[in-house]
Amino acid sequence: MALINENYLKLQAGYLFPEIGRRVREFAEANPDKKIIRMGIGDVTQPLVPAVIKAFHEGVEELASAATFKGYGPEQGYDFLRDAIALNDYQMRGTDITADDIFVSDGSKCDTGNIQEIFGAGNKIAICDPVYPVYADTTVMSGKTGKIQSNGYFEGIIYMPCNEANGFIPELPAERPDLIFLCYPNNPTGTVASKKELTKWVNYARANKCIILYDAAYEAYITDDSIPHSIFEIEGAKEVALEFRSFSKTAGFTGTRCAFTVIPKELKAFDNQGNAHQVKALWNRRHTTKFNGVSYPVQKAAAAIYTPEGKKQVKAVVDYYLENARIMCESLKACGFTVFGGVNAPYVWVKTPNGLKSWEFFDQLLIEANVVGTPGSGFGPSGEGYFRFSAFADRDNVLEAMERIKNL
Repeated sequence: MALINENYLKLQAGYLFPEIGRRVREFAEANPDKKIIRMGIGDVTQPLVPAVIKAFHEGVEELASAATFKGYGPEQGYDFLRDAIALNDYQMRGTDITADDIFVSDGSKCDTGNIQEIFGAGNKIAICDPVYPVYADTTVMSGKTGKIQSNGYFEGIIYMPCNEANGFIPELPAERPDLIFLCYPNNPTGTVASKKELTKWVNYARANKCIILYDAAYEAYITDDSIPHSIFEIEGAKEVALEFRSFSKTAGFTGTRCAFTVIPKELKAFDNQGNAHQVKALWNRRHTTKFNGVSYPVQKAAAAIYTPEGKKQVKAVVDYYLENARIMCESLKACGFTVFGGVNAPYVWVKTPNGLKSWEFFDQLLIEANVVGTPGSGFGPSGEGYFRFSAFADRDNVLEAMERIKNL
Protein backbone atom coordinates (compact mmCIF):
# COMPACT_ATOMS: atom_id res chain seq x y z
CA MET A 1 0.00 0.00 0.00
CA ALA A 2 1.45 3.37 -1.05
CA LEU A 3 1.38 5.92 1.76
CA ILE A 4 1.16 9.67 1.26
CA ASN A 5 3.12 12.38 3.01
CA GLU A 6 0.41 13.25 5.52
CA ASN A 7 1.92 16.66 6.20
CA TYR A 8 0.16 17.76 3.01
CA LEU A 9 -3.18 17.06 4.68
CA LYS A 10 -2.41 19.75 7.27
CA LEU A 11 -2.42 22.43 4.59
CA GLN A 12 -5.44 24.54 3.86
CA ALA A 13 -7.45 23.61 0.77
CA GLY A 14 -5.56 25.70 -1.76
CA TYR A 15 -2.56 27.93 -2.23
CA LEU A 16 -3.54 31.60 -2.15
CA PHE A 17 -2.97 32.57 -5.76
CA PRO A 18 -4.76 29.61 -7.38
CA GLU A 19 -7.76 30.49 -5.20
CA ILE A 20 -7.65 34.05 -6.50
CA GLY A 21 -7.42 32.66 -10.02
CA ARG A 22 -10.44 30.44 -9.44
CA ARG A 23 -12.63 33.31 -8.23
CA VAL A 24 -11.54 35.59 -11.06
CA ARG A 25 -12.09 32.86 -13.66
CA GLU A 26 -15.61 32.17 -12.43
CA PHE A 27 -16.47 35.87 -12.47
CA ALA A 28 -15.03 36.29 -15.96
CA GLU A 29 -17.02 33.34 -17.31
CA ALA A 30 -20.21 34.77 -15.84
CA ASN A 31 -19.44 38.30 -17.06
CA PRO A 32 -17.69 37.99 -20.44
CA ASP A 33 -18.33 41.67 -21.24
CA LYS A 34 -16.36 42.94 -18.21
CA LYS A 35 -12.76 44.10 -18.52
CA ILE A 36 -10.91 42.77 -15.48
CA ILE A 37 -7.78 44.60 -14.34
CA ARG A 38 -5.41 42.31 -12.47
CA MET A 39 -3.19 43.79 -9.78
CA GLY A 40 -3.09 40.78 -7.49
CA ILE A 41 -0.38 38.25 -8.28
CA GLY A 42 3.04 39.83 -8.59
CA ASP A 43 3.57 38.96 -12.25
CA VAL A 44 5.30 41.47 -14.48
CA THR A 45 3.71 42.96 -17.59
CA GLN A 46 6.53 44.76 -19.38
CA PRO A 47 8.57 42.81 -21.99
CA LEU A 48 12.14 41.66 -21.59
CA VAL A 49 14.51 44.52 -22.40
CA PRO A 50 16.40 44.62 -25.75
CA ALA A 51 19.79 43.69 -24.27
CA VAL A 52 18.28 40.57 -22.72
CA ILE A 53 16.42 39.59 -25.90
CA LYS A 54 19.58 40.03 -27.97
CA ALA A 55 21.59 37.78 -25.63
CA PHE A 56 18.75 35.25 -25.52
CA HIS A 57 18.76 35.02 -29.32
CA GLU A 58 22.54 34.66 -29.37
CA GLY A 59 22.32 31.83 -26.86
CA VAL A 60 19.72 30.00 -28.94
CA GLU A 61 21.77 30.48 -32.12
CA GLU A 62 24.80 28.96 -30.40
CA LEU A 63 22.76 25.83 -29.78
CA ALA A 64 22.18 25.54 -33.53
CA SER A 65 25.85 24.96 -34.30
CA ALA A 66 27.93 21.94 -33.37
CA ALA A 67 30.90 24.21 -32.67
CA THR A 68 29.04 26.21 -30.01
CA PHE A 69 26.40 23.75 -28.84
CA LYS A 70 25.90 23.37 -25.09
CA GLY A 71 24.44 20.31 -23.39
CA TYR A 72 24.41 19.85 -19.64
CA GLY A 73 26.01 22.82 -17.97
CA PRO A 74 27.37 23.13 -14.43
CA GLU A 75 24.51 22.67 -11.97
CA GLN A 76 25.68 25.69 -9.98
CA GLY A 77 25.50 27.95 -13.05
CA TYR A 78 27.90 29.06 -15.76
CA ASP A 79 30.92 31.01 -14.58
CA PHE A 80 30.09 34.00 -16.80
CA LEU A 81 26.81 34.54 -14.92
CA ARG A 82 28.10 33.76 -11.43
CA ASP A 83 31.07 36.10 -11.95
CA ALA A 84 28.75 38.89 -13.15
CA ILE A 85 26.44 38.44 -10.15
CA ALA A 86 29.30 38.43 -7.65
CA LEU A 87 30.87 41.54 -9.14
CA ASN A 88 27.80 43.68 -9.78
CA ASP A 89 25.41 42.69 -6.99
CA TYR A 90 27.96 42.29 -4.22
CA GLN A 91 31.57 43.29 -4.75
CA MET A 92 30.71 46.66 -6.32
CA ARG A 93 28.64 47.34 -3.20
CA GLY A 94 31.60 46.52 -0.96
CA THR A 95 30.39 43.03 -0.01
CA ASP A 96 32.87 40.15 -0.14
CA ILE A 97 30.79 37.52 -1.95
CA THR A 98 32.55 35.36 -4.54
CA ALA A 99 31.19 33.50 -7.55
CA ASP A 100 31.75 30.23 -5.71
CA ASP A 101 29.13 31.27 -3.13
CA ILE A 102 26.43 31.56 -5.82
CA PHE A 103 24.03 28.84 -6.99
CA VAL A 104 21.93 29.68 -10.06
CA SER A 105 18.43 28.19 -10.13
CA ASP A 106 15.09 28.39 -11.90
CA GLY A 107 13.40 30.54 -9.25
CA SER A 108 13.50 31.83 -5.69
CA LYS A 109 10.12 30.24 -4.98
CA CYS A 110 11.77 26.88 -5.60
CA ASP A 111 14.83 27.74 -3.54
CA THR A 112 12.95 29.08 -0.50
CA GLY A 113 10.98 25.83 -0.41
CA ASN A 114 13.78 23.43 -1.31
CA ILE A 115 16.22 24.86 1.24
CA GLN A 116 14.26 23.13 4.01
CA GLU A 117 15.45 19.74 2.76
CA ILE A 118 18.96 20.24 4.11
CA PHE A 119 17.76 21.12 7.62
CA GLY A 120 16.40 18.50 10.00
CA ALA A 121 12.73 18.07 10.89
CA GLY A 122 13.46 19.10 14.48
CA ASN A 123 14.30 22.67 13.55
CA LYS A 124 12.03 25.41 14.84
CA ILE A 125 11.10 27.92 12.13
CA ALA A 126 10.24 31.59 12.71
CA ILE A 127 8.27 33.49 10.08
CA CYS A 128 6.67 36.90 9.91
CA ASP A 129 2.89 37.24 9.86
CA PRO A 130 1.74 38.26 7.26
CA VAL A 131 4.25 36.55 5.01
CA TYR A 132 4.83 35.09 1.55
CA PRO A 133 2.82 31.82 1.87
CA VAL A 134 5.58 29.56 0.54
CA TYR A 135 7.62 29.89 3.75
CA ALA A 136 4.82 28.54 5.94
CA ASP A 137 3.46 25.97 3.50
CA THR A 138 6.82 24.36 2.78
CA THR A 139 7.59 24.27 6.50
CA VAL A 140 4.40 22.25 6.91
CA MET A 141 5.22 20.02 3.94
CA SER A 142 8.66 19.25 5.36
CA GLY A 143 7.15 17.87 8.58
CA LYS A 144 8.31 20.59 10.96
CA THR A 145 4.84 21.50 12.29
CA GLY A 146 1.75 20.15 13.93
CA LYS A 147 -1.79 20.85 12.76
CA ILE A 148 -3.29 24.25 12.04
CA GLN A 149 -4.97 25.83 15.06
CA SER A 150 -8.19 27.84 15.34
CA ASN A 151 -6.22 31.11 15.19
CA GLY A 152 -4.79 30.18 11.77
CA TYR A 153 -1.33 29.36 13.11
CA PHE A 154 0.38 25.99 12.72
CA GLU A 155 1.68 24.28 15.81
CA GLY A 156 5.46 24.35 15.86
CA ILE A 157 6.00 27.58 13.89
CA ILE A 158 7.09 30.71 15.72
CA TYR A 159 4.99 33.51 14.30
CA MET A 160 6.19 37.11 14.47
CA PRO A 161 3.19 39.44 14.00
CA CYS A 162 3.76 42.47 11.78
CA ASN A 163 1.14 45.17 12.08
CA GLU A 164 0.56 48.88 12.02
CA ALA A 165 1.62 49.20 15.67
CA ASN A 166 5.15 47.91 15.02
CA GLY A 167 5.45 49.40 11.55
CA PHE A 168 5.19 45.90 10.01
CA ILE A 169 8.68 45.12 11.34
CA PRO A 170 8.69 42.07 13.63
CA GLU A 171 10.03 42.01 17.17
CA LEU A 172 12.82 39.58 18.01
CA PRO A 173 11.16 36.29 18.99
CA ALA A 174 11.02 35.47 22.69
CA GLU A 175 11.21 31.76 21.86
CA ARG A 176 14.51 30.85 20.20
CA PRO A 177 14.12 29.61 16.61
CA ASP A 178 16.66 27.66 14.59
CA LEU A 179 15.76 29.11 11.18
CA ILE A 180 14.35 32.60 10.57
CA PHE A 181 12.68 33.65 7.32
CA LEU A 182 13.03 37.39 6.59
CA CYS A 183 11.98 39.17 3.38
CA TYR A 184 12.94 42.78 2.55
CA PRO A 185 11.69 44.74 0.70
CA ASN A 186 8.77 42.86 2.15
CA ASN A 187 6.17 40.82 0.38
CA PRO A 188 3.33 41.56 1.07
CA THR A 189 3.58 44.79 3.12
CA GLY A 190 6.11 46.68 0.99
CA THR A 191 8.15 47.70 4.05
CA VAL A 192 11.95 47.83 4.12
CA ALA A 193 14.53 47.08 6.81
CA SER A 194 17.18 49.61 7.80
CA LYS A 195 20.80 48.70 8.43
CA LYS A 196 20.14 49.10 12.15
CA GLU A 197 17.21 46.69 11.96
CA LEU A 198 19.14 44.03 10.04
CA THR A 199 22.10 44.41 12.40
CA LYS A 200 19.74 43.59 15.28
CA TRP A 201 18.71 40.35 13.53
CA VAL A 202 22.25 39.34 12.64
CA ASN A 203 23.41 39.90 16.22
CA TYR A 204 20.45 37.87 17.50
CA ALA A 205 21.26 35.02 15.12
CA ARG A 206 24.91 35.02 16.13
CA ALA A 207 24.04 34.99 19.83
CA ASN A 208 21.48 32.19 19.44
CA LYS A 209 23.08 30.03 16.71
CA CYS A 210 20.20 30.70 14.31
CA ILE A 211 20.33 30.83 10.52
CA ILE A 212 18.56 33.65 8.67
CA LEU A 213 16.95 32.69 5.36
CA TYR A 214 16.91 36.12 3.73
CA ASP A 215 14.68 36.72 0.72
CA ALA A 216 15.88 39.78 -1.21
CA ALA A 217 13.86 39.19 -4.37
CA TYR A 218 12.80 42.86 -4.56
CA GLU A 219 16.09 44.58 -3.74
CA ALA A 220 16.22 46.26 -7.18
CA TYR A 221 13.34 48.48 -6.04
CA ILE A 222 15.34 50.08 -3.24
CA THR A 223 16.03 53.72 -4.11
CA ASP A 224 17.05 54.93 -0.64
CA ASP A 225 20.84 54.69 -0.34
CA SER A 226 20.60 54.08 3.41
CA ILE A 227 18.67 50.82 2.95
CA PRO A 228 20.80 47.66 2.53
CA HIS A 229 20.29 45.68 -0.68
CA SER A 230 21.75 42.55 0.89
CA ILE A 231 21.95 41.13 4.38
CA PHE A 232 25.64 40.56 3.68
CA GLU A 233 26.15 44.31 3.99
CA ILE A 234 25.82 43.68 7.73
CA GLU A 235 28.96 42.72 9.65
CA GLY A 236 28.93 39.06 10.66
CA ALA A 237 26.03 38.10 8.39
CA LYS A 238 28.09 35.60 6.40
CA GLU A 239 28.31 33.45 9.55
CA VAL A 240 24.52 33.28 10.07
CA ALA A 241 22.67 33.97 6.81
CA LEU A 242 22.04 32.86 3.27
CA GLU A 243 20.27 34.98 0.66
CA PHE A 244 17.75 34.37 -2.11
CA ARG A 245 17.74 36.62 -5.19
CA SER A 246 15.61 36.56 -8.33
CA PHE A 247 15.64 37.97 -11.86
CA SER A 248 11.84 37.70 -12.01
CA LYS A 249 10.95 41.17 -10.70
CA THR A 250 14.37 42.69 -11.38
CA ALA A 251 14.38 41.96 -15.10
CA GLY A 252 11.01 40.43 -15.99
CA PHE A 253 12.07 36.76 -15.85
CA THR A 254 8.83 35.45 -14.35
CA GLY A 255 8.22 33.35 -17.46
CA THR A 256 11.89 32.85 -18.29
CA ARG A 257 12.87 31.48 -14.86
CA CYS A 258 16.23 32.38 -13.39
CA ALA A 259 17.33 33.16 -9.84
CA PHE A 260 20.17 32.42 -7.46
CA THR A 261 20.93 31.64 -3.84
CA VAL A 262 24.04 32.91 -2.06
CA ILE A 263 25.55 30.71 0.66
CA PRO A 264 28.90 31.86 2.08
CA LYS A 265 31.42 29.26 3.12
CA GLU A 266 31.38 30.70 6.65
CA LEU A 267 27.78 29.58 7.24
CA LYS A 268 27.61 26.43 9.40
CA ALA A 269 24.85 24.19 10.77
CA PHE A 270 25.22 21.32 13.23
CA ASP A 271 24.49 17.61 13.53
CA ASN A 272 22.96 16.10 16.67
CA GLN A 273 26.44 15.59 18.10
CA GLY A 274 27.19 19.29 17.84
CA ASN A 275 29.61 18.95 14.94
CA ALA A 276 29.62 21.88 12.50
CA HIS A 277 28.94 21.36 8.79
CA GLN A 278 29.20 23.80 5.91
CA VAL A 279 25.68 24.66 4.72
CA LYS A 280 27.07 25.48 1.30
CA ALA A 281 28.36 21.92 0.88
CA LEU A 282 25.00 20.44 1.87
CA TRP A 283 23.12 22.68 -0.57
CA ASN A 284 25.62 21.85 -3.32
CA ARG A 285 24.97 18.14 -2.70
CA ARG A 286 21.21 18.66 -2.89
CA HIS A 287 21.51 20.99 -5.90
CA THR A 288 23.68 18.64 -7.95
CA THR A 289 21.51 15.63 -7.11
CA LYS A 290 18.10 17.13 -7.91
CA PHE A 291 18.83 19.85 -10.46
CA ASN A 292 20.51 19.89 -13.86
CA GLY A 293 20.96 23.62 -14.14
CA VAL A 294 19.21 26.55 -15.82
CA SER A 295 19.31 26.46 -19.63
CA TYR A 296 22.23 28.12 -21.35
CA PRO A 297 20.21 30.72 -23.32
CA VAL A 298 18.43 31.82 -20.14
CA GLN A 299 21.69 32.24 -18.25
CA LYS A 300 23.18 34.15 -21.18
CA ALA A 301 20.11 36.41 -21.15
CA ALA A 302 20.41 36.92 -17.39
CA ALA A 303 24.06 37.92 -17.70
CA ALA A 304 23.05 40.65 -20.17
CA ILE A 305 21.34 42.66 -17.45
CA TYR A 306 24.81 43.39 -16.05
CA THR A 307 26.07 45.00 -19.28
CA PRO A 308 25.99 48.82 -19.46
CA GLU A 309 23.01 48.68 -21.84
CA GLY A 310 21.25 46.04 -19.78
CA LYS A 311 21.64 47.98 -16.53
CA LYS A 312 20.18 51.12 -18.08
CA GLN A 313 17.27 49.29 -19.70
CA VAL A 314 16.39 47.23 -16.62
CA LYS A 315 16.49 50.32 -14.40
CA ALA A 316 13.99 52.01 -16.71
CA VAL A 317 11.56 49.10 -16.27
CA VAL A 318 12.02 49.09 -12.49
CA ASP A 319 11.38 52.84 -12.47
CA TYR A 320 8.22 52.25 -14.51
CA TYR A 321 6.83 49.90 -11.85
CA LEU A 322 7.90 52.23 -9.04
CA GLU A 323 6.00 55.05 -10.73
CA ASN A 324 2.97 52.75 -10.84
CA ALA A 325 3.36 52.25 -7.09
CA ARG A 326 3.58 56.01 -6.53
CA ILE A 327 0.40 56.61 -8.55
CA MET A 328 -1.40 53.88 -6.63
CA CYS A 329 -0.31 55.20 -3.23
CA GLU A 330 -1.39 58.76 -4.01
CA SER A 331 -4.68 57.71 -5.59
CA LEU A 332 -5.63 55.34 -2.79
CA LYS A 333 -4.77 57.92 -0.13
CA ALA A 334 -6.91 60.46 -1.96
CA CYS A 335 -9.77 57.93 -1.78
CA GLY A 336 -9.40 57.76 2.00
CA PHE A 337 -7.45 54.52 2.31
CA THR A 338 -4.72 54.05 4.91
CA VAL A 339 -1.72 53.11 2.76
CA PHE A 340 1.63 51.47 3.49
CA GLY A 341 4.53 50.36 1.28
CA GLY A 342 4.88 51.42 -2.34
CA VAL A 343 8.23 53.16 -1.65
CA ASN A 344 11.42 51.14 -2.24
CA ALA A 345 9.03 48.28 -3.05
CA PRO A 346 6.55 47.28 -5.78
CA TYR A 347 3.71 46.40 -3.38
CA VAL A 348 1.09 48.69 -1.87
CA TRP A 349 -0.52 47.51 1.36
CA VAL A 350 -3.81 49.11 2.40
CA LYS A 351 -6.33 48.82 5.20
CA THR A 352 -9.66 47.53 3.97
CA PRO A 353 -12.44 50.13 4.25
CA ASN A 354 -15.31 50.06 6.73
CA GLY A 355 -13.92 47.11 8.65
CA LEU A 356 -14.41 44.71 5.74
CA LYS A 357 -12.69 41.33 5.88
CA SER A 358 -9.94 40.88 3.31
CA TRP A 359 -11.87 38.41 1.13
CA GLU A 360 -15.02 40.55 1.42
CA PHE A 361 -13.10 43.50 0.01
CA PHE A 362 -11.64 41.23 -2.69
CA ASP A 363 -15.14 40.25 -3.80
CA GLN A 364 -16.40 43.84 -3.68
CA LEU A 365 -13.50 45.08 -5.82
CA LEU A 366 -13.94 42.24 -8.30
CA ILE A 367 -17.71 42.53 -8.62
CA GLU A 368 -18.17 46.30 -8.45
CA ALA A 369 -14.91 47.61 -9.96
CA ASN A 370 -13.67 44.52 -11.84
CA VAL A 371 -10.26 45.02 -10.19
CA VAL A 372 -8.22 42.17 -8.71
CA GLY A 373 -5.90 42.51 -5.73
CA THR A 374 -4.74 40.11 -3.02
CA PRO A 375 -6.54 39.64 0.31
CA GLY A 376 -4.18 40.24 3.20
CA SER A 377 -5.51 37.29 5.19
CA GLY A 378 -4.07 35.01 2.52
CA PHE A 379 -0.63 35.96 3.83
CA GLY A 380 -1.46 35.06 7.43
CA PRO A 381 -3.87 35.90 10.25
CA SER A 382 -2.25 39.29 10.92
CA GLY A 383 -3.00 40.22 7.31
CA GLU A 384 -6.73 40.19 8.00
CA GLY A 385 -8.21 43.62 7.36
CA TYR A 386 -5.51 44.49 4.83
CA PHE A 387 -5.18 44.19 1.06
CA ARG A 388 -2.21 44.08 -1.32
CA PHE A 389 -2.00 45.76 -4.71
CA SER A 390 0.82 44.91 -7.12
CA ALA A 391 2.52 47.64 -9.15
CA PHE A 392 3.45 45.11 -11.84
CA ALA A 393 0.78 46.31 -14.22
CA ASP A 394 0.42 48.30 -17.42
CA ARG A 395 0.29 52.06 -16.71
CA ASP A 396 -3.03 52.59 -18.45
CA ASN A 397 -4.56 49.78 -16.42
CA VAL A 398 -3.20 51.26 -13.20
CA LEU A 399 -4.78 54.62 -13.99
CA GLU A 400 -8.07 53.01 -14.97
CA ALA A 401 -8.13 50.79 -11.88
CA MET A 402 -7.54 53.76 -9.59
CA GLU A 403 -10.37 55.67 -11.27
CA ARG A 404 -12.71 52.70 -10.84
CA ILE A 405 -11.85 52.43 -7.16
CA LYS A 406 -12.41 56.15 -6.74
CA ASN A 407 -15.90 55.74 -8.20
CA LEU A 408 -16.90 52.78 -6.04
